[in-house]
Amino acid sequence: MENPAEARAEAQPEPQAAAQAAAPSLTPEAIPVGAPLPWPIADSDGTLLFASGTILATTDERKFLFDNFHPHRGDLLNTGTQPEFQPDHHPADTTGSLTLKDMHLTIGALIGVRSQLGSGAPMHPCRIIGFAPNHALFVTPPLQDGRILPLSLGENIEIVAIASHAVFRFVCTVEAVCRAPFDYVVLSKPGVIRRLRERKSIRVHAHLAVRFGIGEAGNSYEGLGLARSISALGMSLTTSWTLGAVGERLRVAFCLKSAELQTEIETTVIIRNVQKGSAPGEPSTHGLELDQLDVAQQMAMKVFVFDRQDDVQYWSNGLK
Repeated sequence: MENPAEARAEAQPEPQAAAQAAAPSLTPEAIPVGAPLPWPIADSDGTLLFASGTILATTDERKFLFDNFHPHRGDLLNTGTQPEFQPDHHPADTTGSLTLKDMHLTIGALIGVRSQLGSGAPMHPCRIIGFAPNHALFVTPPLQDGRILPLSLGENIEIVAIASHAVFRFVCTVEAVCRAPFDYVVLSKPGVIRRLRERKSIRVHAHLAVRFGIGEAGNSYEGLGLARSISALGMSLTTSWTLGAVGERLRVAFCLKSAELQTEIETTVIIRNVQKGSAPGEPSTHGLELDQLDVAQQMAMKVFVFDRQDDVQYWSNGLK
């Protein structure tokens, strides 16, 4: 005769399986190595880390996943209440006695704008459309949530401009908000201009999940890396193993989230340098140059950098 207690025990799921079914967060033991994933893995903010069916090749790759992210089952994760990434803040270097001419800004240059009263507020992108003889600036209206950002006459606003060789920060006063013959804003001559030291490439701190594939051809991704810094031109990507040699190409996919935009980017990159781990099992870091970005993707990269202007890194010899 069947034992009722044993029958009830067999009907109950194992404690670990029950806990995994009830909660989307994952443990290392729940993720197989060398076998296809039965579900997608996402970070706590909903960013896709591994698609279902992906195979984690080694335990080092799994350890890298948990060391740098918060893996959840993507099919169970509710991202509606997840916190957004907040960058660390670092002081900026400043210099004085700079002029508008020293910044080498051009018509069409992308700049970031925010109220001087809104300390820590995100930058809103707009473009320079003209210069007056008295060094006043004509710019397109900055946008917020797809609508023109309201500006008041006499209001002081902070401007951040990324030129070819440096990031500049200064304050202007709103002198006019014009509606005809089109929408534009007139800003006063820049006040004291602060320059972040001249470097070939300006980067900001980041914590971006980047899926990668070896070679420039293919429809799937073999692994996951962490972009710790990013610029409009490239990124520093850390992975659990070395992805290739200098000059070789990879495929990458990542999501950029800013105050105004969320953009999925899939493109190819060129490996410009490699720093291998000093011991077996230690991660490798790759300096990657982004390749073949369209206009919308280029804008998304620049806006992402603008939103993190208080978190600038400097690189003296190009991409690292």
